[in-house]
Amino acid sequence: MTEPNAVGTVADTLRTALRDFPQTVGIVTATGPDGPVGVTVSSFTSASLHPPLIVVWIGEGASAWPVLRTAPLFAVHLLHAGQTALSDLFARTGADRFGAGTHWRPDADGLPHLLDAPLRLRCRTDRRIAVGDHVGLVGEPLEVQHAAGAAPLVRFQGRYTSVA
Repeated sequence: MTEPNAVGTVADTLRTALRDFPQTVGIVTATGPDGPVGVTVSSFTSASLHPPLIVVWIGEGASAWPVLRTAPLFAVHLLHAGQTALSDLFARTGADRFGAGTHWRPDADGLPHLLDAPLRLRCRTDRRIAVGDHVGLVGEPLEVQHAAGAAPLVRFQGRYTSVA
């Protein structure tokens, strides 16, 4: 085990080490004054079951962050193994994320619903917790749509994979 001696080295070592542990891939969506926004995330977890709360970590530099910073509602869509292209689309800066190739529709509140995601959590924003260069977006699930049996999309060692 190496003992890094500089902060940059610790961050680099941490990034490399965490690549050895799978992370669920999802997309967070919301609606702003200029329309729908979304961003790919790989830092999502259940925070509490009583009360039900989830948390997803969003980089403050993410293009969707200005909307998510004040959005009262957001949705988390966890992806299946066949959705790498969708994940890549929502990860690209300047991409037309809600163009003709994306299967989505707004719900009654205008919140973007990605139709092919096997798990969708429609959430009310509970709080935001700033930590370093990310913000934990804590949500109270109001609705859970789950299609059981789909192999989840995960990131492992810097690549997409599945745990089917």
